[in-house]
Parts: sequence; structure tokens; C-alpha cells
Amino acid sequence: MPMTGGRAVDFITRTALDAQQSSEEVRNIAARVQNQATYPGSQLGTSLKLVAKLIGGGLPTRVYYVSQGGYDTHTNQLGTQARLLQDLGDSMKSFVDDLKAQGNMQRVLVMTFSEFGRRVSDNANGGTDHGAAAPMFVVGNRVKAGLLGKYPSLVPQDLFQGDVKYNVDFRSVYAGVLESWLKTKSAPILGRQFEPLPLV
Repeated sequence: MPMTGGRAVDFITRTALDAQQSSEEVRNIAARVQNQATYPGSQLGTSLKLVAKLIGGGLPTRVYYVSQGGYDTHTNQLGTQARLLQDLGDSMKSFVDDLKAQGNMQRVLVMTFSEFGRRVSDNANGGTDHGAAAPMFVVGNRVKAGLLGKYPSLVPQDLFQGDVKYNVDFRSVYAGVLESWLKTKSAPILGRQFEPLPLV
């Protein structure tokens, strides 16, 4: 039944009050918790610094999402890629060091992903175009160490139209995180059942 009249206004009012209360709680936690690591001054570093404070302050959020843009490097990729990957590595190290110092690393799983992979060969503009496969990193005290999947082959006849072939469906990674870490059924979220990757 659609919301009409007063019911819609009540819903909007409740939602606004909930958001205001949540924002106030986030501000209070961020003000009272001190980070235990030094972060890069980048957008990613600043975002992870805040997430570490919220985890350290006991905010009951189960999933945090931060992003790092700039990887759509179709031209002059070399310097940009090096800078972005350095920032990713430095920011992630600070975040992990912070959570270890808090004593919270055993409660946290970190996953990186990208919306696209990259071609093996560069293009005429010194960049790379979108490809079919990309690595994902999963970090945590309870994560199974090492490569999950097979090393990709760069032999020309093993490529698919110049792209590395993926050998683990990203939805299997999501299913593994949902089922083994978040303890929730993955099929309703992913639209069907995928074999969960044994991450932990």
C-alpha cells in the first residue's frame, strides 16, 4: 500500500531524525577516538582513518565502503598508476596498523575490488584499456593466506582477445565474504547461488 498524506510525512520526519542522530553519533565517536597510526593525506587515507576511528569507537556498523578513483588510465598510465598503487598500499598499511593497535584486527576483514580489469598490452597512448580480469585483495587475521585461484597465464594463446582470463568469479568472492564472514545467505543478495570462495 503506498504511503499517503500524513504517513509519508511521518516516515520522512523519522528518517531525517534517524539520520541526524546517526550523524551526531559519528561526530561524537570521531571526536573522542584517536588513531594509532599515521595515514597519507589522500582521500583514501582520510576515509580509512575515519573508518578506523568508528570501529575503535564501537559503532555497530557491519560494512564500511570507501573508494579511490583515478584508475581509468587510458593515456600516460605509468606515473598515475604508480602514484595510485603507492597510496593504496600506504593507506591500507596504516589502516591495518591502526586496527592492530586497537586490538580490533581479528574482527575486521578488508576487501578491495575494481569495477574493471586492464588489458595486458598498452595502447598507442601509453595507457591500458578495460580488460576482463582484475585482482582482488582480502586482508584479515582470519583470512587464508596466499593466492585463491590460479596464477593467470600471459602466454598469448591463453589470453582471450588480448585479455587475461579470469578463473574466479567475483561473485564467488562476495558469496564467501557474505557466508563465511558476515554469516548471511548470499543467494538473495547476489540473485542466485554462487560457490562461496573459502576465504576464512
